[in-house]
Amino acid sequence: MTSIYLDFEKPIAELEKKIEELKTFNLAFNQNNIASIDDEINSLEIKKEKVIREVFKNLTNWQIIQLSRHPLRPYTLDYIELITENFIELHGDRLFMDDRSVIGGFAFIKKNNGNKRSGFQSVLIVGHQKGRTTKEKIYRNFGMPNPEGYRKAQRLFKLAEKYSIPVITFIDTPGAYPGLGAEERGQSEAIASTIYTLSNLKIPVISIVIGEGGSGGALAFGVANRVFMLEYSIYSVISPEGCASILYKDASKTENAANTLKLTAKDLFNYGIIDGIIPEPLGGAHRDKVKISQEIKSIILDAVSELKNLDHETLRAERIKKFLVLDKFND
Repeated sequence: MTSIYLDFEKPIAELEKKIEELKTFNLAFNQNNIASIDDEINSLEIKKEKVIREVFKNLTNWQIIQLSRHPLRPYTLDYIELITENFIELHGDRLFMDDRSVIGGFAFIKKNNGNKRSGFQSVLIVGHQKGRTTKEKIYRNFGMPNPEGYRKAQRLFKLAEKYSIPVITFIDTPGAYPGLGAEERGQSEAIASTIYTLSNLKIPVISIVIGEGGSGGALAFGVANRVFMLEYSIYSVISPEGCASILYKDASKTENAANTLKLTAKDLFNYGIIDGIIPEPLGGAHRDKVKISQEIKSIILDAVSELKNLDHETLRAERIKKFLVLDKFND
């Protein structure tokens, strides 16, 4: 159960607090052979589910952005732990350092025996990694890669291609790190080279936006044959904060910018920019990490199974064409 609530979740927080109090009292009652209050707890649980459905029925873009940044939302390492087996992380770009905001390595995903599958699927997983505590956030650079992170990713993409292993990317970054050192070491070139590398891979590439998909820092991991988004994730050319500062010259209009930008999974699916939306558990992915992990696992296995039937050149050509046709504009 979550212990961190967003502003619009206050009605849910109040109910969950009351339910926890009653459960504590109920435990004490049972130990002293006093009549339980299970019926009242069950009634509140039903009411809570109804309230959650009501709150999440018509979320604004800004509320979805808040969910995509929820501090308890599962990160790349959480999904790796829940979806894969024998994950081996690989480090370094062989040029400067190991960027800890980018996780990359090979792993096995167990196939579902009950659905005409057996054995394991080998994959390369590369994804952004944020931190939860202050210490972790600094260690992971708040999920904002330096050039070394993108160069590490390029190295791993080419290694996966050498052994014909499908690539899975998890996108969750506010954007590439904009610091002076990153620019001095060629941030823009590193992003462009990563996009070029992904574009030309002759193996299946599947991208999933699990939280924030911010600007070129996200697109560098998003040039794929199949692109999916979690229901409450976002994907945009700029953050709403950046949009408000540039477009409106007023940071206080961040919420207005958020509601104007077409950055939700529903928007992007309607525009044909992504291939599918992965539904999240009631209340968001952080409320049931196991359930959302199984959804993602199923999507990955289905997509890999489909794409493995295509020859290498078709995979490459289809991926490039997919992004070349994204040039629709509305006046």
